[in-house]
Amino acid sequence: MERGATQQVLNVLEVINQNPQMNQKKIAEHCNISVGKVNYIMNDLAQNQYIYSEKLGKYMNYYLYKKGFEYMRQELVAYQGKKIRVHHKEGKKVTQAVVLAAGKRHDFGKPSGLLTVGEKLLLDRSLEILENNGIEKIVVVVGYKKEQFEGWSGRYNVHFVENPKYKWTGSMASLAEVQELITDDFLLIEDDILIEEKALIKVLHHPEPDCVLVTNESGSGDEAFVELQDGYLYKISKDIHQLNRIDGEMVGISKISYEVFMNMLATFRHNQNPYVNYEYLLLDAARLYDVGYAKLSDVVWAEIDTTKQYEVVKNKIYPRLVKKEAEFKERQIKRYVLEALSISEEQVTDIQSFGGMTNTNFKVMAGGEEYVLRIPGSGTEEMISRRDEMETANLASDLGIDAELLYFNAETGVKLAKLIPNAETLNPKTAKRSDNMILTANILKKLHSSDIVMNNVFNVFEKVEHYEGLLNKVNGSNFDDYVEVKRKIMQLKDMYEAMDVTLAPCHNDTVSENFVKSGEDKVYLIDWEYGGMNDPMWDIAAHSLECDFSLEDEELFLSYYFNGLVEESYKERILMNKIFQDFLWSIWTKIKESTGSDFGTYGIDRYHRAKKNLQLFLALACEV
Repeated sequence: MERGATQQVLNVLEVINQNPQMNQKKIAEHCNISVGKVNYIMNDLAQNQYIYSEKLGKYMNYYLYKKGFEYMRQELVAYQGKKIRVHHKEGKKVTQAVVLAAGKRHDFGKPSGLLTVGEKLLLDRSLEILENNGIEKIVVVVGYKKEQFEGWSGRYNVHFVENPKYKWTGSMASLAEVQELITDDFLLIEDDILIEEKALIKVLHHPEPDCVLVTNESGSGDEAFVELQDGYLYKISKDIHQLNRIDGEMVGISKISYEVFMNMLATFRHNQNPYVNYEYLLLDAARLYDVGYAKLSDVVWAEIDTTKQYEVVKNKIYPRLVKKEAEFKERQIKRYVLEALSISEEQVTDIQSFGGMTNTNFKVMAGGEEYVLRIPGSGTEEMISRRDEMETANLASDLGIDAELLYFNAETGVKLAKLIPNAETLNPKTAKRSDNMILTANILKKLHSSDIVMNNVFNVFEKVEHYEGLLNKVNGSNFDDYVEVKRKIMQLKDMYEAMDVTLAPCHNDTVSENFVKSGEDKVYLIDWEYGGMNDPMWDIAAHSLECDFSLEDEELFLSYYFNGLVEESYKERILMNKIFQDFLWSIWTKIKESTGSDFGTYGIDRYHRAKKNLQLFLALACEV
């Protein structure tokens, strides 16, 4: 291709890369060529799989394929030396992280991450923060004293890889060891870093796909100074004399896009200095890619490489960090309460933490009244429609089966409700007591027989297809006989749908913990995240499974729900729904395990129970 033609193609690619939403007329104006020429170039680029288009609303957006990025990278090197912007669709969530823990620590006889700070291991604290902020897969690179991790009671979604040459290599060699496990953008953190949670949140949510954390100089004597230019990383050096300007110190936390990681690995393959650290390969990548920065001048942090640093952290830094994080969280909670109740800050007089499986709950005293504030856990937005939950929770509140709902933010999922007085949360054991069975059966009957209409429908078969797609997306594998079992499930589906079940308002997550007693004769049904129209027998089946009812327990519960008159068709639907639930949640477990979680035998147990009940049901059906 001639230089002029190549330049026109490169110009078009550069404009698309910088402005995906720009139409062809505007692209032509920016490139100073005709619309016809732009159309010809873009058609050619699309045919050669350099670019693709996607309609968003009324407008067409254009994006570069990996092949387009590579072509652009090569041509930019050859002609202009301009930088590439790694474009992600807005709101791309980072779900993977790498912790570098291979380096030798002469002072401790153990990796820094296994030192105790406060009441936790430093590494435990970091992993907890990562998990609380939506990280689903964590890869820890070990080397020095790797055997100390063997009995380590870490999180279930952690993978360990080894840098066997940690004694003779720098941190880039450790980072290179994760290439088989990292499949997307990731957060990188060093195991010797103690830092406020807000710093990791700032980096995770930074708009740039590539970003380093920068603070004011610490004066530690081992700083990696940074110089910034035009809003991006320009230079890194431990030698202050090499920089034109000191814009801060780089802390060992970065967000790295998969494209930039691939570039770093490609450069490292030709490396002849085994001691090179990842920061300098990232700096090399910054010649071609925009690497942003998040600067926090007031963040509390420290690194622990020596005994002296460890003592300072334990006695000074950590107590200051704990106090600051508590103040930050309290301000956050108060902000939610003030927004919900339109009151002054002085009226919020007490905040106490509650429990919660996927959410964070707080008991709040404000204006002389007690409330429960729910802040959704990170990552739940991908599984739950908060708008649907808001509408369903309001219906339940109006019906009087949930506590009075005062505020619900459909964007954030934050909600505020009146505190249930004299609250006692049921558990699988207390749910089997006959007095509690009467209460739970009656509240479910009140819900199912009400005339409220929920906007969404909970369809288990659509969920199965959706979960299969998610499993494929994470390159997960299903059970060996899954295809055959699903074929039988579809047989059961045909039989079920022939029963022409009338849908009713349902809770769809009737675990015992979602039933909260108030005194002796009142129970509330809380947490409507999965609420929707469904077969009422789904709720009965789920409650029986989750509370581990025996046949006798279930018989008693059904006698309360149906006032002693239980038609055989209802029992059939309950068994069918048990099979569907076990089948669905076994796929869900496969998805979670494919991203690094460990549920023990939970998934396979539910799968085997689904198969057992399926075989039983089909055998009985054949006899009829």
